[in-house]
Amino acid sequence: MMGFRVMALIMLMAVLMCYLSCVESIVRHYQFNVEKKSISRLCSSKPIITVNGKFPGPTLYAMEDDIVIVKVVNHVQDNVTIHWHGVRQIRTGWADGPGYITQCPIQTGQSYVYNFTLTGQRGTLLWHAHINWQRATVHGAIVILPKRGVPYPFPKPDKEEIIILGEWWKSDVEVVINRAMKSGIAPNVSDAHTINGLPGPAPNCTSKGYTLHVESGKTYLLRIVNAGLNEELFFKIAGHQLTVVEVDACYTKPFKTDTIFIGPGQTTNALLTANQKFGKFIITLSPFMDTIVATDNQTATGIIRYKGTLAFSPTSLTTIPPRNATPMMINFMDSLRSLNSPKYPAKVPLSVDHSLLLAIGIGVNPCATCVNGSRVVAGINNITFVMPSTALLQAHYYGISGVYTDDFPANPPTPYNYTGNPPANMQTNNGTKVYRLTYNSTVQIVLQGTSMVAPESHPTHLHGFNFYVVGNGIGNYDPVNDPKKFNLVDPVERNTISVPTGGWAAIRFRADNPGVWFLHCHLEVHTTWGLKMAFLVENGKGPNQSILPPPIDLPKC
Repeated sequence: MMGFRVMALIMLMAVLMCYLSCVESIVRHYQFNVEKKSISRLCSSKPIITVNGKFPGPTLYAMEDDIVIVKVVNHVQDNVTIHWHGVRQIRTGWADGPGYITQCPIQTGQSYVYNFTLTGQRGTLLWHAHINWQRATVHGAIVILPKRGVPYPFPKPDKEEIIILGEWWKSDVEVVINRAMKSGIAPNVSDAHTINGLPGPAPNCTSKGYTLHVESGKTYLLRIVNAGLNEELFFKIAGHQLTVVEVDACYTKPFKTDTIFIGPGQTTNALLTANQKFGKFIITLSPFMDTIVATDNQTATGIIRYKGTLAFSPTSLTTIPPRNATPMMINFMDSLRSLNSPKYPAKVPLSVDHSLLLAIGIGVNPCATCVNGSRVVAGINNITFVMPSTALLQAHYYGISGVYTDDFPANPPTPYNYTGNPPANMQTNNGTKVYRLTYNSTVQIVLQGTSMVAPESHPTHLHGFNFYVVGNGIGNYDPVNDPKKFNLVDPVERNTISVPTGGWAAIRFRADNPGVWFLHCHLEVHTTWGLKMAFLVENGKGPNQSILPPPIDLPKC
């Protein structure tokens, strides 16, 4: 009898453990109301597009492997989409968000439910609008906590803080880009940088800047997000070192730095130890650009204030990195390494099925109605991407012909000295082309910057996948010698990589996610000009390797 009771108790405990493991993944429900609102601290009466009336928008909190359901309701006159930047969207491309790539936009008065699972991810990501230039004000953080009972692979912080970096225009950003597209020249740069929506200080604006309150002896995990449109940024705190522990929701080998480099769409988690007894210390946010391209040269500032510090205490200052601090940028990028531990291994593809060289940069096309008789454009392998009127994923899933072709070139059609003197003909070809990948194939992409108009850094984002940055360099990629120096052991894992000005970056990933996935420069002006393309990853074997059916409320074009 006693044995029966013991057996029954063991079975009950087994059932309970099974139940707990089954319910470990929680369904997180959110509603995003897209609406216009005036934000007084921006020193402007102009209403901006916001989510739930907030700028930045609400933070989305979840745990690894949770199911996230977000109902987005459009209350503005513009079309809307939301992209969950860096979320892998395994087989759920319908929830990825880029307009006319994976979905038609949500029209005025309509709604759409994004439903996806945070499969095997933990860390900091961001969400943002993915149509036109709405990303300027429609953005927010995604915080994915580890599973219950799973610690961080670094000392547990006493507190966590979200720091969202952005750009601010006094005028309507859609008017800014529409005027530029009509004239054929570059749009105006932003008027100020922001830290958590606070410009502090900015010309003709008395708004106070961001303040982080800390206590001496405590450690803070800073979840830093660059939600800006067009600028890579330096982030620095006077008198303090930061320990980087994660980028793009992927753990890294910890390293100390006094300056963080972060491009649009990238995230960085860093530990800040409050090692002073008291005082106020300035936070600086300044642009990086190591070529002739114009930037918003305003430096946004905030303050770290220790508990017990008197209001009239002086603020400790710091030197701001030069705008063209290329060595600082390269040193930060080269310091990033995957954790590559038994629990968090670096699964770098060691063999390659598809090898692509993508020449990315700016060009010039004739334009009879433009100011100078020409229009600035951008392209990949001499192709300026043309947005379709039917979403690519819908066209692929339903077999709709005439929307795209699958002949995107794996190499530039005419090789040239990409970082040297530009060719006489800088004109690009227009096209809506995708590159087809077989399921589970391995891919290497060398992103080669060009100097046809001016060399620039290109923070390039791949939807639907993480990738490993196995190499980078200045000048033209050498396919014979450069691969000999690739890091195939612990390269950093990311979803957005800054391609060096006048240089290249090599990435590798496994195409284990069927669907249509966008690749584009995350400088919004370059995306608008056409620096974008898409990969079509075919279904594998069986339903578990195939795209899920579209939801019933998928917006119509």
